[in-house]
Amino acid sequence: MVEFVPALVRLLLKVGIVAFLANEVRGIVLAGPVLYAMYEAGGTWMAMWLGFCALCGIAISVLAPMWVARKLKLLPVRLA
Repeated sequence: MVEFVPALVRLLLKVGIVAFLANEVRGIVLAGPVLYAMYEAGGTWMAMWLGFCALCGIAISVLAPMWVARKLKLLPVRLA
């Protein structure tokens, strides 16, 4: 029973990370309207800056959980 609890916690963390990353697909889909809005705004510097910030926020929300999971050794490190 003592070994069962850490294994269960590890499994739940992995499932949670996968669920969170799957939810972030929504964020990637939302990048399309950001790019379209930049196009519609005529490519002004403000539109490009706001679009850049929005896209960086989406990227950070996808990459940060992966980085934390690798630091906690929940995901294998792949070296190409």
